[in-house]
Amino acid sequence: MGEEARLTFRAMTQEDADAVATIEEKSFAMPWKREDFWHEAKNELATYIVGELDGKIVAYAGAWVSFNQAEVMSVAVEPEYRAQGIGTILFGELIKAVKARGATAITLEVRPSNTAAIKLYRSFGLRSVGRRKGYYLDNGEDALIMWNTKL
Repeated sequence: MGEEARLTFRAMTQEDADAVATIEEKSFAMPWKREDFWHEAKNELATYIVGELDGKIVAYAGAWVSFNQAEVMSVAVEPEYRAQGIGTILFGELIKAVKARGATAITLEVRPSNTAAIKLYRSFGLRSVGRRKGYYLDNGEDALIMWNTKL
């Protein structure tokens, strides 16, 4: 990310569904479809944000907020923009957004093989509290269950 580039964050809208689905397809073995994000943008429980670099959507993150708990659904950065700090800023923005909706705890599932994501989540105080055996259907990999109960 060059010094002149400008990174901004905003709430995801239904018009962002195509761009977000494209990032999703590049990031996950079992991607959600465009229609899924279109519906999430209007879901009252959902909080999704997009990161734009000079007006181009390069990242997104979303969570469902119910009562005081946020469950992270997805966090992704365009492959060519990874390892530049965007994911860290994005996750911080997501935490701010869910806290503004009353969340005091956050949880998610992550592949044990996704060490970069685990490192990111730990930096925000999430800790592994267990596993879901065979959670990922594409290869049967377990999921680590991570929590932070003190946002």
